[in-house]
Amino acid sequence: MKTAKKQAKRRKVARKRKAAGPPAGLAERAQRVVRAMEQLYPDANCALQHAGALQLLVATMLSAQSTDKMVNSITPALFARYPDARAFARARREDLEAAVHSTGFFRQKSKNLQLACAKIMAEHGGAVPDTMEALTSLPGVARKTANVVLGTFFGKPEGIVVDTHVGRLAQRLELVWTSRDPKDAVKIEADLMQLLPREKWTFFSHALILHGRQVCTSQRPRCSACDLAPDCPSAFTFGAVRLARPPRARHA
Repeated sequence: MKTAKKQAKRRKVARKRKAAGPPAGLAERAQRVVRAMEQLYPDANCALQHAGALQLLVATMLSAQSTDKMVNSITPALFARYPDARAFARARREDLEAAVHSTGFFRQKSKNLQLACAKIMAEHGGAVPDTMEALTSLPGVARKTANVVLGTFFGKPEGIVVDTHVGRLAQRLELVWTSRDPKDAVKIEADLMQLLPREKWTFFSHALILHGRQVCTSQRPRCSACDLAPDCPSAFTFGAVRLARPPRARHA
């Protein structure tokens, strides 16, 4: 009973925070973070290697619970063997499972790939659809995957990709005000979309992922080498000993 009451209280607080909108000054700080990342990662893009919408869709589906590096290691041979949606839909399941085995959850991924490609053939003439509604109707395709395909390939930012890195950094940068959970992708995306202009959504996702891999890592973030530190409330707060924070930069 107490747990239920606590959860109800948290939901009520979250609703109030959402209704109130972002805290004062947060939008301006978010813009500074974006400008800094544009300097750091001007060419930030999706790390999944692809040539075409179908290849990006397949690669993104395979990247769940895996790494981009692992996916990129198998997709050249995979796409050579299965060059289009028809080939994926008609593949022998055992062969497809063997081809994607190293990405993990290979049985479910193979099943979803074939079902999605069969639907692409049946309802979209073999072409990957370019709307959120159509993409998320495909088996195995949730909003995050659809955001990757729409923003990266079609140039249609419909949302912000919230993976492990984006969730972690959004919380460390305190760009989220309706949830403190780095795994709460729904609330994190909603808050970030409210803070940032639509034209920055896709870039922001890719740049934050790069920063999470290279600098703001999970266990040992390199705050002393981070250009976002002046605008990061969490900078220099990691480790057994709280590090001294350099003077915060002044902004006009």
